[in-house]
Amino acid sequence: MAMRQTPLTCSGHTRPVVDLAFSGITPYGYFLISACKDGKPMLRQGDTGDWIGTFLGHKGAVWGATLNKEATKAATAAADFSAKVWDAVTGEEVLTLAHKHIVKTVDFTQDSNSLLTAGNDKLLRIYDLNKPEAEPQEISGHTSAIKKALWCNNDQQILSAADDKTIRLWDKTSSEAVKTLTFDQAVSSMEYIPDGEILVITYGKTVAFYNAHSLDLIKTVDAPTSIHSASLHPDKDYFVAGGDDFKLYKYDYTTKEEMESYKGHFGPVHCVRFSPDGELYASGSEDGTLRLWQTAVGKTYGLWKCVLPEELASENSDAIYCPPEIKA
Repeated sequence: MAMRQTPLTCSGHTRPVVDLAFSGITPYGYFLISACKDGKPMLRQGDTGDWIGTFLGHKGAVWGATLNKEATKAATAAADFSAKVWDAVTGEEVLTLAHKHIVKTVDFTQDSNSLLTAGNDKLLRIYDLNKPEAEPQEISGHTSAIKKALWCNNDQQILSAADDKTIRLWDKTSSEAVKTLTFDQAVSSMEYIPDGEILVITYGKTVAFYNAHSLDLIKTVDAPTSIHSASLHPDKDYFVAGGDDFKLYKYDYTTKEEMESYKGHFGPVHCVRFSPDGELYASGSEDGTLRLWQTAVGKTYGLWKCVLPEELASENSDAIYCPPEIKA
């Protein structure tokens, strides 16, 4: 009997979940932040989905959210024309950065001293968080709203994806575009993998992998539905993707073969990301929930516990799957 994937369901949001991000692994485990159109980003324990707290202060839909590696700071991007920096330990608002239009994306540098923002005003902004009163560095060039902007190459360069159907690689010092990729439709998501310098992007039904330095194409994989988000496993063995048909797809990165597909959400999947240890991946949906999925189904991890009777375990260790003990 094949084992069935039983996701942990994380409820609490009241509108579609549109972005999520994991912290690095800390002495207290790792953490998960979610951005939602209800304007109330939430922090959770990453391996269990247990709710820790909600960041209160935005007056509009939150489109982007991120944590620094140590999970001590959070940043959010919202429709109230602001980005906010939060103390992720106390939940207190540290800083509000006013913008001239909807903010869609935020990203910390590795040292957490600078914050990159972008959104509907087509500009990239770099804020020095040690000098919040100073004017940000602005980088222009996109001709439509920017959906995602990420630091890369040891924070010396920036990758941005916009509705103008381009992805651009920028030099932070000169503010000049180094390279540009052009597509026949808008890019729906972008993930940067520092280990190996891999860029994961989605557009239409395609998941594409590029070298983040040269922007040379590595490979593309076509999915059965329009894909909104994809994520590559830390070991680069697999990648997962989700989109319009409510399903999560898992592929072999090397062979590009579909390994599994699971339907758990009751709406399109807007975002998906692997945990930093690769043991699970999280998905956020139009249905207002986050779900956590095991990379290796049946393994004891987090709230998933599998206890096999000795007599059956010796015959067929894959025979029994024990679903999660509690829902997060």
